[in-house]
Amino acid sequence: MKTEQDLKNLLERIDHKSYPAYKDTAGSYQSRGYVLSIDHVQGDPFASPSDISVHVPAASAGFPKEAFSTPCRRIALQDLLTRTFGREAGKFSFQAKGSGKSGLISVSRCGQEILERSACKILPEGGVIFRFHVGFPANGRSINARELSKILFQFLPQCVEHSLYYRNYAPQKIRETMDLADDQQFIRQELQRLGLAAFVADGSILPRESGVSQRPMKGAVAFRSPDSLAVTLHLPHKGDLRGMGIRCGVTMIAGGGYHGKSTLLKALELGVYNHIAGDGREYVITDDTAVKLRAEDGRSITGVDISMFIRNLPNGRDTTAFSTADASGSTSQAANVVEAMEAGSRVFLIDEDTSATNFMIRDELMQRVINRDSEPIIPFIDRVREIYDTFGISTILVAGSCGSYFHKADCILQMKQYEPLDITAAAKKEAAAFPLPKDIPEKAQRPNTCRRIKCTQWLGDRVKIKTFGLDGVSIDKEMIDLRYVEQLTDPEQVTLLGQIMKMSIPGLMDGHRSVSEIVDQIATELDQKGTEAICTGRFLPAGYAVPRKQEIAACINRYRQIRLC
Repeated sequence: MKTEQDLKNLLERIDHKSYPAYKDTAGSYQSRGYVLSIDHVQGDPFASPSDISVHVPAASAGFPKEAFSTPCRRIALQDLLTRTFGREAGKFSFQAKGSGKSGLISVSRCGQEILERSACKILPEGGVIFRFHVGFPANGRSINARELSKILFQFLPQCVEHSLYYRNYAPQKIRETMDLADDQQFIRQELQRLGLAAFVADGSILPRESGVSQRPMKGAVAFRSPDSLAVTLHLPHKGDLRGMGIRCGVTMIAGGGYHGKSTLLKALELGVYNHIAGDGREYVITDDTAVKLRAEDGRSITGVDISMFIRNLPNGRDTTAFSTADASGSTSQAANVVEAMEAGSRVFLIDEDTSATNFMIRDELMQRVINRDSEPIIPFIDRVREIYDTFGISTILVAGSCGSYFHKADCILQMKQYEPLDITAAAKKEAAAFPLPKDIPEKAQRPNTCRRIKCTQWLGDRVKIKTFGLDGVSIDKEMIDLRYVEQLTDPEQVTLLGQIMKMSIPGLMDGHRSVSEIVDQIATELDQKGTEAICTGRFLPAGYAVPRKQEIAACINRYRQIRLC
């Protein structure tokens, strides 16, 4: 293997040459306690920055095996290392001067959620691979090797030293990271044992700093469970933890505007992920298959069986395999429900503010004027009990204006100034004076969730993938709109979804596999091999984060170039 000195000599030789001469630096170099790999060199100072990785052997990294002995501990430790390296790199980014992206040191930006990322990988024996991007410096389009030498031989060693070696962490910090990961995993396991859909610990801070910041709001009201719903969990490290247990079934969250209904639902929505210490939602844990459902006007639907909600259309269209390129609010929400069932969701999260009104409810007066035979939509209120009693899927619903759901709910919460109150008995008593119509629809058959799909778009050898933050991803100029897939929390998840589609379209969407089979295969490979299972190029770059199988399914279902087989 080449040495650090070989790289220094090479940089001296190519200094002031034309920028493409930087290509000669690609390769691996033995440095001080680690191997530096220049995996890909940008072709221009204004192009995407170069891909760099650092390989620290186990003996040098020195992290104790117990720190990464389970998947949850490993992912939490990788997250800690990524955040630490990012803070260190931030001190040096653009300190090296030049044109374009010269001097940029770019590391994955982690939010409040703990995700598995391609940026950092801890190997089974304890070695660490860290991936990031560097803008190779230039003056105009001429190489500025002295500035790159600063980055690689002055700045980078400090970043590695302070973030990738166990000796530079306080042992207590590593222990706290392990303990929190263990406790969060323990709560997830307890949910199923105790028959809970979610758990919200007392003392949690649910409101966020602002609409553009996910940090906890200062001075916010701390959450406290009503006594009737309180559950005390005996965590392996934190000990006894009291909080609100939302039981499986139908739970309704009511209350006045601005009192915290949607704030609680948002916390539950993101409770499918673990959160970092200090977030305020570390112990807000939701069943990790939970899906936020909403209306999504204009989305495409391919062969979805929405007959449990929509049937007897005036034009005679078949709703057992419904397809449209431009869904209405009600048909899109019906499809979202069935697709979530197809993806294995055990909990539905719904906010009336983002739902189609005619999908959620038809009041008594409307039913008297327009009888059921004239209405093709069976509203969700007529199916919500059946969805749990027959199909075993719980619903947590925010409703501030639709009291009819009082009849259907097992538990009714009122949010009052961010404090939850159990008003089930009082609400049921009041609801008795307003009985629901006795005209009950016939029971639904289990929807067909074995759709076999085939891609109609031919993809060449050089597929162009472009991501647009959390808004979507383009596959050879075919846009997949993900704006309303609200549990995507990091743009790096969308970037990996693009790679998943690139792999799946020619390899899995062949007409012989169902959507659920495709998604299960992808999720299994990600679980077993990580992002390397999807990104099979010459090297694995930084910039990918693993999504849940529910979001993988959502991406496939919104791809307009699939058809039913």
